[in-house]
Amino acid sequence: MILLTDTQRDRLLANGRDRDQDHIPVVKFFNPFGAGVWLATELDEDGDIMFGLADIGYPELGSWSLNELRSIRLPFGMGIERDLLFTGDFPISVWAEAAREASSIRDAERLLYRSGRLPGGTRVDTESPRS
Repeated sequence: MILLTDTQRDRLLANGRDRDQDHIPVVKFFNPFGAGVWLATELDEDGDIMFGLADIGYPELGSWSLNELRSIRLPFGMGIERDLLFTGDFPISVWAEAAREASSIRDAERLLYRSGRLPGGTRVDTESPRS
């Protein structure tokens, strides 16, 4: 599987040049066989070092190597995969807070989307306005 599309790479590089922002994750990587989820917001100019929220047992903000993710070999010849349906939707600070509260990125994802929570603690109005 291709871990980054050209569009995702361009967005991550642009975010990497503007580090003082609370970026929305561009891409989600995951281990299809167990622990390991990474939400990437930035990519260094070297094209290897990414920044975002990583969870390999406990969620924390930090950096990791894209090349190391690519080199991981899992059972049945598989590797780390990119979540094709991931949209980000929330700044990385919201993801980090929710993941710490839920103890994992996967549980945080379920909670954030189920609750309709938006940045700043607001909620999405899921009912249509009445006339």
